[in-house]
Amino acid sequence: MRRTALAALCLVAVTGAGLTGCQSGGDTASSGSQPPSEQAKDPKDTKESKDTKEPFAGLSGGEITERAMAATTGAPSLRFTGEIPDEESGGTLRLDLALDKKGDCAGTLGLGGEGEVELIKTGGTLYARYDEAFLRAQSEGEPQADVDAVVEMMAGTWTKMAATGADAEDIAGFCDLDEVLGDAGNGSSDATRGKATTLDGTPALTLTEQDGKDRYTFYVATEGEPYLLRLESTSAADPGSITFTDFGKPVPAGKPEGEILDLDALG
Repeated sequence: MRRTALAALCLVAVTGAGLTGCQSGGDTASSGSQPPSEQAKDPKDTKESKDTKEPFAGLSGGEITERAMAATTGAPSLRFTGEIPDEESGGTLRLDLALDKKGDCAGTLGLGGEGEVELIKTGGTLYARYDEAFLRAQSEGEPQADVDAVVEMMAGTWTKMAATGADAEDIAGFCDLDEVLGDAGNGSSDATRGKATTLDGTPALTLTEQDGKDRYTFYVATEGEPYLLRLESTSAADPGSITFTDFGKPVPAGKPEGEILDLDALG
């Protein structure tokens, strides 16, 4: 699953991060070139004009996105949520993870109707709690008695293992923010500016890109840091969306309470 998820996040990097379109950000004429009648406008009208000024005025889609990627990749932590296609299973991968540049993370991963796993990675330890549906789906093809035994032992119970171990590598890769966003400055494509809007209460500017029948929409914050807030893809091959929030907030990656099954100790 890791390969597919990171491929989708690379979509952010390639089609969103390196936009180099040269669409104008609007009229950039100075007040000195305006006729006297325009310069003599009532000060109140001038204030209203400033209040309704177009976000990122004068910047192209590429310039706006370059700023967005610089801010997003510079964040010490963030949370991403979304649904993206999983090439291996043909289903939909659901993600809700908070992660930081220290490699800590906390959240959930799910695959279609095949269950869900809760994850916490703190330091060098990966904690995971699998539900029954997830365990059975991942054990498909194994002897029924073996599958039942695994479910009996692990379903609903927190487990732990070394994050550097072979069995943990795939899942732990989701927790590496530098790896997830590491190539976000690469790639190039064309984009056009869209309308100002709000996304979950945050003022944002939309940018759109189209490649054949595939269409992508990006939302960039227009107040505070110009973070990338959301990517939507209506591509027939890779439909889905990813939302970014909680920039700079601590990741709740504490050791779980209660019984913890040490998988490394089981061999």
